[in-house]
Amino acid sequence: MELGGFGVEAAVTLTRNGLLRPLPPGVLARVVEAYRTFDVSLAAGVAAAAARWPERPAVLDEDGTLTFAELDARAAALAAALRSRYGAGPGTTVAVMWPNHRGFVTAAAAVSRLGADLLLLNTGLAGPQLRDILRREGVHVLIADPGLARVQFGGPRVSDLDDLVSEGGPPVPRPRRPGRLVLLTSGTTGVPKGAPRRLSLGAVAEPFVSMLATVPVRGGEPMLVAPPLFHGLGILWYAVALVLGCPVVLIRRFDPQGVLDALERTGAGSMVAVPVMLQRLLALPPRRLPHLRVVLCGGSALRPDLATAFMDAYGDVLYNLYGSTEAGWAALATPADLRAAPETVGRPPRGATVRVEGPEGREQPAGEVGRVLVGGGLTFGTAPRGEDGLLATGDLGHRDEHGLLFIDGRDDDMIVSGGENVFPQEVENLLARRPGVADVAVLGVPDEEFGQRLAAYVVAEQGVTLSADELKQAVKEELAGFKVPRDVVFVPSLPRNQTGKVDRSRLLADSRS
Repeated sequence: MELGGFGVEAAVTLTRNGLLRPLPPGVLARVVEAYRTFDVSLAAGVAAAAARWPERPAVLDEDGTLTFAELDARAAALAAALRSRYGAGPGTTVAVMWPNHRGFVTAAAAVSRLGADLLLLNTGLAGPQLRDILRREGVHVLIADPGLARVQFGGPRVSDLDDLVSEGGPPVPRPRRPGRLVLLTSGTTGVPKGAPRRLSLGAVAEPFVSMLATVPVRGGEPMLVAPPLFHGLGILWYAVALVLGCPVVLIRRFDPQGVLDALERTGAGSMVAVPVMLQRLLALPPRRLPHLRVVLCGGSALRPDLATAFMDAYGDVLYNLYGSTEAGWAALATPADLRAAPETVGRPPRGATVRVEGPEGREQPAGEVGRVLVGGGLTFGTAPRGEDGLLATGDLGHRDEHGLLFIDGRDDDMIVSGGENVFPQEVENLLARRPGVADVAVLGVPDEEFGQRLAAYVVAEQGVTLSADELKQAVKEELAGFKVPRDVVFVPSLPRNQTGKVDRSRLLADSRS
C-alpha cells in the first residue's frame, strides 16, 4: 500500500515537472546510458540534461549563457585532459575550489566523469589550513580559480580551464564505480573535516519526489543558487536543477542588489539562499518579482522574525530546509507551516526519519526536548550511526502536538548556569525581535560563580542607540530570570563564514581584543 501510494505520488509529481513526458527513442537511450555509465552523479545529471535539452541554457553567469550540450562537451574534454595530463581517475581525489561560476560546474562534472573522488573546497580557505586539508584528504589535483589563494601541497594546481578543454585527450573510459562527493563541514568551531558521500538512485528517490511534491519548483524554469556551490545546500539544489533541466543563475559573490537584478532579469521562479542572505535582501526596498514563487532557505537557523518579515515583503514563498553536511536534508517547513509557527523546521520528507530521543533512548512525547536523530536516503553513508541506523545531528529539539519539529539549540551550545539548562537560541530569537536590533548572537561563556553564563553580542541598526539594561529587561519580561544574559556586548557586525553561519570562535576572540 505504501509503495503504491509512493508510485502515484511520484507519477503525479514527475509528470507535473515534465520529467515523465514521452521521449524519442534515441534521446531516451542516451538518458539511460548517462545513468548507466555515471550512476547518480553530477556527470550523469549533466549528460542526461544534454540529451534531453541540448539547446536549453544550463548556466547563466557573468560570462553569459552556456547550454547543456556545451556544458557536457566542455566537461568531457576537461575530463580527458585531466586524465591524460595528470593521471586523474578512479582512486584519486581531485579538489575544486571555484566560486559560483561556469568554471565550478564544468570542473565538478569533469571530475565526476573520471570516477575520481570530488572534494569541494571553501573558496575562503588559504595558507596552512588549506595546505593541511589538501594533504589530509590526499588531493591529487587542485582545480582552483586563478584569483584564489595559492599554496604548495605537492600536486598540480589547474586554473586555465579553457586551455585544458581545448587540449582534450583520448575519451575517458567508463569508470568502474562512481567517485565519492566529499563536502567539508563548516568548521565554525574547529578544523573543517571531509564528509564523503556516495548516493544510489533507490536511496534518494523517495526524499527527492517528496521534496518536488511539496516545493513547487518547475522544470525548465531558471533557479538562482546564491549559497556557495561547495556547500551542501548549494550543491544539493544545483543537482535538483540538473534533474529538472532548470537554467542555473550563478553569481560569484553574493550582492543583494545584484541578486535582485538577476532575479528580475532572468525571471527566475526559484531562489536558494541562507538566512543571512535573506536578511541582507530585506535591507533593500522590496522589489516586485512576480515570477519568484519559491525561496528555499537553509544552511543555518532561520530566525522566526526573519521568516515572517521576508514573507511579508515577498509573499508566502519561503520554504525552510533543516539538515547538515553530515545529515543531509532532514525536514522541510512550508510557508503555511512558517505562518502558523515561524520557529519550526517542519516535517521530514517521505523516505526520511526524524526521531526526538530522550535520555533513555525512547521517543520523547510532544513538547519534551531531546536529541534529534535522522535517517534516510539523503544522509551520509559514512557518518557514525546508532544501532537503529539513525544519525545524531548534534541538535536538541522537540515536536508539537501537530508533529512539527522545532530545534531548541545545539547539544554543545546548551549551557548549565546555576544548575539550570539554558538554550541560547531561545534568547537569541527573542532579542532579534526587538526594535533596533539588526543582528544578534547569544553564546555560553565560562563563569566562575555559575559555571557558565549567557553573553549576547548585538549589532544595532544604523542610527539606533540601544542599552544593555533595556535588552536584559526585555528578556526578563518574557523568559525566566536565569535566561537573562549577564553580558550584552555591542559589536559593529557578526563574523560569519561563507555559508552564513556565525563564526563563534572569531566572535569570542574579537570581543576579547
